[in-house]
Amino acid sequence: MKKPELIVTPHDIHEIKDLIEAGADAFIIGEEKFGLRLAGEFKLNDLREAVELIKQYNKKVYVAINALMPNSLLDDLKTYIQEIKSLPIDALRFSDPGAYMIAKEVAPQMSLHWSSETLGTNYFTVNYWYDRGVERTVLAPEMMKESVIETKTFAKGEIEILVHGAICMFHSRRNLVGNYLKFQGQVVEKVQTREEGLQLFDPERKLYYPIFEDQQGTHIFNGSDVCMIDDLAEFIEVGVDSFRIDGVLKSSEYLLNVTKAYRLAIDMCIENREKYNQIGRALYKKLEEIQPNNRQLDRGFFYKPSIYKHK
Repeated sequence: MKKPELIVTPHDIHEIKDLIEAGADAFIIGEEKFGLRLAGEFKLNDLREAVELIKQYNKKVYVAINALMPNSLLDDLKTYIQEIKSLPIDALRFSDPGAYMIAKEVAPQMSLHWSSETLGTNYFTVNYWYDRGVERTVLAPEMMKESVIETKTFAKGEIEILVHGAICMFHSRRNLVGNYLKFQGQVVEKVQTREEGLQLFDPERKLYYPIFEDQQGTHIFNGSDVCMIDDLAEFIEVGVDSFRIDGVLKSSEYLLNVTKAYRLAIDMCIENREKYNQIGRALYKKLEEIQPNNRQLDRGFFYKPSIYKHK
């Protein structure tokens, strides 16, 4: 049985060695200017150093260029890919077809992963990209489990899914928080970054929704973190190629502990399914204990159909 890759998104280069020792197989890094909702930013010099370090341990590294691409960013993206194409990067992660075209033009030898957060919802769409030379597609986190399994069954290439972390539920290229505060008459001297810890509170559901701004605009996340640590078996059986842990909005210590737990879960699920079934729930409970305040764990959308009701 094939062992799926375990991907993590580090905050900085100082975390990488510890995450490798914790069991990470691959890393997603990049610049905020070109990558969407990265856990941390890796400017060009840091990126080069990180790639070198990751390769010393024979692990994989993927560079994110999956931001929404306005016209003003296209020339900069060309230059960026020119700068990094000689590095031993395992793949570029794009979303915009324009970024795909630029990557093909500037660095046709580089592998590509399609990483659109919302559009990868069926096997016809993912096969469209496989037919155009893409090696992997990242499925939308809104997909139910049965749809993920069906898509992998008919997919012509690799499939990646989010198994742990926050799901973005809203994104705008505009700085909505800053504009709102200005409308309220407040003096806004800086962008409302993730370090500010801003949250929207829903009194009906009693949930807190993290919100921050960066170079890509405004991002609002759901009120809980998806966790599938005790429910990986069917994904492994169908051959899902990569499980992703997203470190955005999380501490370094949290990311390290979650990586260790998923390394144990994946290995045990393959080597001793009976034991995995016995301890899976205990692993889930252990992760519940280290959750940040106001952040519950749940199954995301894997068991949650979309229901529309008329009032």
